[in-house]
Amino acid sequence: MQLFNVAKEFFTGFLQAIGKQWWVEITTAEPRCTYYFGPFARSKEAHTARPGYIEDLQGEGARGIQVQVRQ
Repeated sequence: MQLFNVAKEFFTGFLQAIGKQWWVEITTAEPRCTYYFGPFARSKEAHTARPGYIEDLQGEGARGIQVQVRQ
């Protein structure tokens, strides 16, 4: 498992270096903020992670949440 994590970190770092990583961008109306979560190696990974970030922000009382996955 540790080898997998090292390989994943290397791959993600490579994608970040060439500008091909994926990010979850979340904007909230209250408080008025923009959050970025990532980087992710694949769009699917970013989409899978979205619900957890939304749940955390809702738990903190954020309202007017808008989510986009961007490369």
